[in-house]
Amino acid sequence: MNTIAYQDLGCMGYEEAWALQEALLSENLTIKQRFNEPNRHLPVQTLAPTSHHLLFCSHPHVYTLGKSGHIENLLISNEVLQQLGVTFVKTNRGGDITYHGPGQIVGYPILDLEHFFTDLSRYMRSLEEVIILTMAEYGIEAGRLPGSTGVWLAPDNAYRARKICAMGVRSSRWITMHGFALNVNTDLSFFNHIVPCGIVDNLSPISAHLSVSVLPYSV
Repeated sequence: MNTIAYQDLGCMGYEEAWALQEALLSENLTIKQRFNEPNRHLPVQTLAPTSHHLLFCSHPHVYTLGKSGHIENLLISNEVLQQLGVTFVKTNRGGDITYHGPGQIVGYPILDLEHFFTDLSRYMRSLEEVIILTMAEYGIEAGRLPGSTGVWLAPDNAYRARKICAMGVRSSRWITMHGFALNVNTDLSFFNHIVPCGIVDNLSPISAHLSVSVLPYSV
C-alpha cells in the first residue's frame, strides 16, 4: 500500500509550481541514486522509501510549450501577450502548447512508478481513466480520441469532439512530474491564440479541440 501526500496549493504561478515539483522529484532521485540503486540486490522492503505526492492548483494566465512543441503554435506576439496579461513558459514536459488559467484544476502527480508499474503508456492511460471516471460522477460522458492524449467529449464525432483535459508529463528514473489540466470554468477565448496541443482542425471554423466548462469549482 502506497501513501500519497496531497496538497491544495490554491492559485500559484506556473514557474513556482514547477520549481516545487522539481524539488520533490530531486529528493526522490537523491534517495534512489545514493541509497537504492547501489543496493538493488537487497530486499525491496529494506530500501529507503521514496515519496509520492499529488499537487492540486490553478495558475494565472499562462501558455506553456512542451519540449517537443513548436513555437509556431503560439499565434500572437509578445506585445499581445502583455496586453492580455499572459505569460509564456518553455517547459520540460511532453506535448506541445497549451493554456493554463483561472477555472482549471491542474494536477501534478509526483509518483515513483517503480512502486506501481514501470510503463509510461499505462500511466498516461491511467490518468485519463481518472478524469473519465470523474466526469461520469457528474453525469458527463467523456472518453479518449484514438491517437491523441487527454480526455475528450464526443470523441466519436469529428465535428463535436473537444478536449476537456490536456495532459503532459515528464519521467526521470520512473519518477513522474507535470500532469493534467482539467477545464472547469475556464475562459476558452485564450485557446484562440494558440494551436492547442499542436492539433489543427479543418472541419469547423471553431476548433473542435477547444475545451469546455462543465463543473462548478473554485480553488
